[in-house]
Formats: sequence, structure tokens, C-alpha cells
Amino acid sequence: MPVTDSPDAARNTGATAERILFLLKTRGPLKTADLGAMLNITPEAARQQVQKLVDGAMIVGCLMPPVGAGRPSQKWVLTDAAQARFPNTHAQLTAQLIDSIKLIYGNEGIDKVVESMELANTREYVAACEQGRTLQEKVQLLVGIRDTAGYMASMEAEGDNWLIIENHCPICVAAQQCQGFCRAELQVFQAAIGDCGQVERTEHMIAGSRRCVYRVTPA
Repeated sequence: MPVTDSPDAARNTGATAERILFLLKTRGPLKTADLGAMLNITPEAARQQVQKLVDGAMIVGCLMPPVGAGRPSQKWVLTDAAQARFPNTHAQLTAQLIDSIKLIYGNEGIDKVVESMELANTREYVAACEQGRTLQEKVQLLVGIRDTAGYMASMEAEGDNWLIIENHCPICVAAQQCQGFCRAELQVFQAAIGDCGQVERTEHMIAGSRRCVYRVTPA
């Protein structure tokens, strides 16, 4: 019997496929060779995994523009079906609630909901980030809160600045219907960082980016 028919092999294959989806979610478009290197599997194994995901409509190839004098290269990106595998907090219920609030209370009702959530989150985030003594520590604490909340958050240094990177948005449906949620998030981040730095959003999923990125500049 071929090894791939064994239960253990099937589980390993499924785990590898999930890791590929996770890499494409957090790293963006990648070539088959990139995936193989990151997963420490052979090029042939990487091709087989990619083909299975293509057949399952989980990923699709896209032609990326050349870098410098190079030629265009094919990289893999997640389909909408694959994106839906990542948690989107009660998306349908959220959409229905927003529609109901608008119908009964109008846009003013939505504004009050956003304001209430902003106040609650500001209290929580400020209390947590006050424990940080430096800008880096405050950013680390903020990223920890966001990652726990399902935003697949991480931080990177950018010279003297810090980048807060969120590869997933569990409230995307709500944000698409009311961008007040996004405005409120930015203000909550600024409140959490306080006088230590200035927060600006440089990439935005709602605007078409694959992730949300915030730059935190020292004061």
C-alpha cells in the first residue's frame, strides 16, 4: 500500500496544506519554491500540495510583475473560500445586527454603538499598555492583545519606528458596512500608545490591501 494511503500520511498531508494556507495568509503571495523551502519539504512534495489546494479551489495562481530586469513569476494567493477558513467573528450575525440597528435607529444608532465599543476598548487597551515602560514594550503589549483577539498580529522594526501588522480581521464584515469601526480602532491604538508615539495606518484591508499595517513613530 502506498505511504500516502496511511492515516498518518493523510494527517501529515492535511497539516501541510493548512500550513501553506497559513503562510499565504501571513506572508502574502508566494512561489511553490518558497513554500517548499519554508516548510522544509521537497520541490515535488510542494508541487503536489499546491496542486491539491488548486484542485480544492483554496488557492489560485497570479502573475507577479518582475523585480528589476527579471521576468514575471507565478505566485499563489488565497481564494475567497480559503479566506473564509480563518475566523470571522459571527460574520452573518454581525451583518444582520448592523442592518437592524440602521433600520431601527438609523446611522446615529450605529455611531453610538461604535462610540460605546471605542470607549470600552480604550479602557482595556490603555490599562494593558500602561504596564509598558518604553515604546517597544507598549507596542508588544498592544500586539499581544490584538493577536489574542484573532487579528494574527505581529510587530516589526522599521528603523526607529515599529510596525503593527495584522494579517486577519475578524470583524471585517462589520468594518465593510461601517468604517467607523476602523476609525475607532486607530484612535484606540493611539490612546494605548499615548504620548510615547504617533500611530498611523499605512495599509488597510478595506481599501484593498491584504492586511492592515500601522506605523508607530516615536514622539
